[in-house]
Amino acid sequence: MKTDIQIARETPLKPIEEIAVQWGVDTADLVSYGKYIAKVPLSHIDEQKVAASNLILMTAMSPTKAGIGKTTVSIGLSMAFNRLGKKSALALREPSMGPCFGMKGGASGGGYSQVLPMEKINLHFTGDMHAITSANNLIAALVDNYIFRHQGKPDQLKTVYWRRVMDMNDRALRSIVTGLGDGNGVVREGGFDITPASEIMAILCLSTGMEDLRRRLENILIGVTCEGKPFYMRDMGGVGALLVLLMDAMNPNLVQTTEHTAAFIHGGPFANIAHGCNSILATKMAMTYSDYVVTEAGFGADLGAEKFLDIKCRMAGLKPKLTVLVVTLRGLAEAGLDNMARHIENLQRLGQTVVVTLNRFGDDTEEDIAKVAARCEALGVGFVPNEAFLHGGEGCEALAQLCLQTIAERPSGDIQHPYRLEDSIEEKVEKVATQIYRAGRVEFTTKARKALQRINEWGLDKLPVCIAKTQYSFSDDPKAVGVPEGFTFTVRDVVATAGAGMIVVIAGDILRMPGLPAHPQSDRIDIINGEIEGLA
Repeated sequence: MKTDIQIARETPLKPIEEIAVQWGVDTADLVSYGKYIAKVPLSHIDEQKVAASNLILMTAMSPTKAGIGKTTVSIGLSMAFNRLGKKSALALREPSMGPCFGMKGGASGGGYSQVLPMEKINLHFTGDMHAITSANNLIAALVDNYIFRHQGKPDQLKTVYWRRVMDMNDRALRSIVTGLGDGNGVVREGGFDITPASEIMAILCLSTGMEDLRRRLENILIGVTCEGKPFYMRDMGGVGALLVLLMDAMNPNLVQTTEHTAAFIHGGPFANIAHGCNSILATKMAMTYSDYVVTEAGFGADLGAEKFLDIKCRMAGLKPKLTVLVVTLRGLAEAGLDNMARHIENLQRLGQTVVVTLNRFGDDTEEDIAKVAARCEALGVGFVPNEAFLHGGEGCEALAQLCLQTIAERPSGDIQHPYRLEDSIEEKVEKVATQIYRAGRVEFTTKARKALQRINEWGLDKLPVCIAKTQYSFSDDPKAVGVPEGFTFTVRDVVATAGAGMIVVIAGDILRMPGLPAHPQSDRIDIINGEIEGLA
């Protein structure tokens, strides 16, 4: 079997203008980044066409460390729709360079089901990650300058929430001290998160336009003054400079798949520490130009899909017609068929019609596949294996046919949110934890309760919650695989990301800056005879 990068290199690409024309995109104001990548202006989004399009959410069972293959299947399904004569496009997240050089490698699909050019997409792409990193760190510089200039004044900052970011895994930067040395500012503790965990990333992905972006940037909660008052970005100034840094990054990126299907790739928040979905703008752009849009939400359905429905869809007014749950025999061997069943039940409770697809590997047996099929039949959900990795769109045609039939006969209805925005933060967390995770009780640490008290006093308690927890378990314990229930779900901290418009609830040992493994993927990346190798 050829490697991903060999397949990508052998695939003849069409100029991006040809892809645009094929999907009906006016090329007059495309901004090209070379021959095969372009940005599409926000003015192209047509809300009437968005309302008429069919949105399909791709999610998964609880993943193994190797993943489940949602992106590969998402790409394959969209290509399969086009093979069946339906007009389909993709809306996906941008990869982070942290995982590319760390444990997982690239995130542009795999085998014959990839988005291309994969090297560009996995690395610098169109500079969106750089723009988000720069905007985040401009705020950090402005904050330290503000602290330096306002020493001893009533509006001096007592507590600073804002941290620096970089798009790389580096555990040594999780906690640092800044301002050391004469004349270099005020000495204080700080640290770095990875760029996909930045609130700027969440803001870009949840903004509906430039004015909404401005409003969200103004609402960023920077810290607390010595008088105990909340200090927002609008209090410090500099929002205009942030808009200038982000203005190009706001436009979705257009690329193509191995079978020349249009793919809008934009934004990349992680799902265990953020909301895990590509931008609202890219989703609406894809829906403007196609009848069937396949999008994905990160990690298992308890994380990405719940956040997609409770945060992204609630803010954007979107409603998927169908949710596809991806499983693998390797994942089921680790977590069990009951894990799949619980994800199905949770999605149905959220108002979703569900079909299941098995991401097939070469050593999967017909006997084991039949067991999965039988369980799905008993649960009353459609099931079909796919071979997106080996056969691209052709390997997903049966899945596409099942999706078309299901959407025609019994599409998803209104989203049944587990909580109301009017609920208290404690109630929101308890409802998600008990209904989706199946916890017996929720416990808030003293630190979390103090944070809650402040958030309530500042009137930020009516925002949706984004629960940051392990992706490997329904619980907050990564070792509790399968279908744990009745456990105590412990909330360690609560953070108001007022600009993004959500409350981040931290449970378990969640790191916002990953570290590198003993043998990182970067060990295998090189340039051989002028070609990149190992970026997969």
